[in-house]
Amino acid sequence: MIGLGTYAFFWQHSTQVPEPLSLVGAFERTRELDVDLFQICDYAPLLTMSRSELAAVAAEARNLGLRIELGTKGIGSGHLESFLRLAELFDAELIRSMLFGPDHRPSLGEAELILTDAMPSFETAGVTLALETYEQVPTADLVGLVERVGSDRLGICLDPANVVAGLELPRNAVERCAPLTRNVHVKDFAFARQEGWVGFTYSGAPMGDGLHDYRHLLDTVTPGERGINEIVEHWLPWQGDPKTTVEAEIAWTATTLDYLRRNR
Repeated sequence: MIGLGTYAFFWQHSTQVPEPLSLVGAFERTRELDVDLFQICDYAPLLTMSRSELAAVAAEARNLGLRIELGTKGIGSGHLESFLRLAELFDAELIRSMLFGPDHRPSLGEAELILTDAMPSFETAGVTLALETYEQVPTADLVGLVERVGSDRLGICLDPANVVAGLELPRNAVERCAPLTRNVHVKDFAFARQEGWVGFTYSGAPMGDGLHDYRHLLDTVTPGERGINEIVEHWLPWQGDPKTTVEAEIAWTATTLDYLRRNR
C-alpha cells in the first residue's frame, strides 16, 4: 500500500511558513490525494500532546478512513513502551524507529539486549518495529542485529537514500535488507555540483529524475506481494521563499504518487 508521511509535508508543517499545516490538515490532504495510509514520523508535537488531544487526532484519522503508522528515533525501553501505547491509541500496526535516539546511542550488544527484552510486548500487541537503514549504522550491522534478535515483529524500514552518506550503494542495501524489510521509505535522490565545481550536494530529486533504481527495489523486495507499505517522503531543499517551497513540495508529492501508481 502507498502512504504519505510527515516528511512529505516537511516544509508545510514547519515554522518557516506563515501558517504551518496541522497534523489533521495533513490527514485531510492525504485523503484528498486518494491515499488512505499516513505515517506520523518524527513529528515532535506528538510527544507533547495531552491524552485527549491524541485521542481527538486519532479519531479524525479514523473518520477520514486513514490507517496510521508511527515513527520515532531510538530504542530506549521506556521510549518504545510509550510508542506502543500510542500505537494502541492510533490502531497502528507498525512503528518505524532508528537505533540511535537523541540521548541514547547503544552499542550493538546493548541494542540486542534491549530489543530482545522489548519484542515480546510488540508480539503480544501485534505491532511491528521496523528499524530504518541510515548512515550511522552500517547496513550489515543492522541486518545482523535484527537476525540475532529473531522476532517476527522486528524488521527493517528500508530507505536506500540514507545509506549513501555511509559510503554504501543503495542497490546493495536493498538486496541485503530485502528478506527483513517490513516498511519502505520512498524518495528519489541525486548529486549536484556545487557552484565553482568544488564538491557536491547530495539531496532530493523529483521521483524518477534521480538515481533511485525503484524498479530494482520493486523486483527485489516485492512489497506489493508481501504487504509491505511504501511511505512517500522528500528531501526537498528550501526554494528561497515559503510559497515556492510549499508549491514544490506539493508538486513532488503528486509526481511521486503518479510515478508509484504507474510502476506497480
